[in-house]
Amino acid sequence: MLSYWAKPIYPYIWLLVIAFVVIVFAEIVALFKTNGLSGDRVLAEKFSNSDENEVIINLASKYSFNTEIEVIDEIPIQFQKRDFLKKISISAKEETLFTYLLRPVERGVYTFGSLNCYVKFGLKLTKRRFKFNKDQSVKVYPSFIQMKKYDFLAMDRRVTMTGLKKVRRIGHTMEFEQIKEYVLGDDIRTINWKATAKHRDLMVNQYQDEKSQPIYSIIDTSRVMKMPFEGLKLLDYAINSSLAFSNIALKKNDKVGLLTFSNTIQKFLASSSKKTHLQTILESLYSIDTKFLDSDFGTLYAYTKRKITHRSMLMLYTNFEHISSLRRQLPYLKALNRKHLLVVVFFKNTELEDLIEKETENVFEITEQTVARQFKNDKQIMVNELQRHGIQTVLTTPKNLTINTINKYLEVKSRGLL
Repeated sequence: MLSYWAKPIYPYIWLLVIAFVVIVFAEIVALFKTNGLSGDRVLAEKFSNSDENEVIINLASKYSFNTEIEVIDEIPIQFQKRDFLKKISISAKEETLFTYLLRPVERGVYTFGSLNCYVKFGLKLTKRRFKFNKDQSVKVYPSFIQMKKYDFLAMDRRVTMTGLKKVRRIGHTMEFEQIKEYVLGDDIRTINWKATAKHRDLMVNQYQDEKSQPIYSIIDTSRVMKMPFEGLKLLDYAINSSLAFSNIALKKNDKVGLLTFSNTIQKFLASSSKKTHLQTILESLYSIDTKFLDSDFGTLYAYTKRKITHRSMLMLYTNFEHISSLRRQLPYLKALNRKHLLVVVFFKNTELEDLIEKETENVFEITEQTVARQFKNDKQIMVNELQRHGIQTVLTTPKNLTINTINKYLEVKSRGLL
């Protein structure tokens, strides 16, 4: 077009066009004459729900020149992440890797699409696409990372730094361990008078916790557990917590079991102290499926009365948003507590907590805040109501669920309540 008004430049324009075509052709030949790139997406055998999971991308260049690569990974649809792009430079005959993190919030099978790599070099007029690892799948299990974390903390002497506390036992069981010298704080009821007379010093009997006590995690999978916090439903918080809790109980040589229910009983695993039982619990928790119907505590009571014949600790994960909903189920909770040690675990609404702390600017916001305070007070009334009937309670934020349930278990064991 320019040469229409400036005819002398016409032949030079053609030289530029020819040079452009030659360069493009040379880049195409250089990129396509050999299979110059290999790539691999490395996934763990399984992902941990609600935790950061690492994905490793390995790339190896076989080209004899430096290249630039744009990596676009087709991440599973559950993440709704469509803007993944990583740009890297690779020298000739060089290998490199990089990692990125994914945080799933649902259990199930996650399928990756293709790992797309666009290679260019020189003037970058052309690109060649390589595709690797199409339809690669990984299963997302309940949070085994969280389980391992609290497994370590429970065995560490510094557990008080993380919120796990040791409670000095008030009573004792009848499983004798040894005779030792009396120290300040020992229960005077355990003084062994015969040994005291023999050694001419106060001696006491030392007892240890009874082992292999039945501990059950009972998970309500009804619609009250569908409420999400930080992208994770209350049900999944309960599933993650019960896995970590079961692991700790097994480390303490107790027998652990599992029961899930909503309008019917869904899953039941009898308590066992076998180390392999934890894997069975993990697989059962992974496959929990629910339509979030209303829960039937009457069915739960009838089933536990028939199936759980020995006195056990029942860690019941559920939720009550109003005092009336608790009072409807209270007769069944009292009946369960008469035969077993029942611990009712339910949740604080952290969004209401944020609303209460918010600065108000108009009458509407003041009304909202007043209603939020009423709901918060209802939660404390529920705790008082349950404790008045001798039922142990844990009222916790979803984020602190695991550590608070483990705390309650350690307290129950220390006080010999079971």
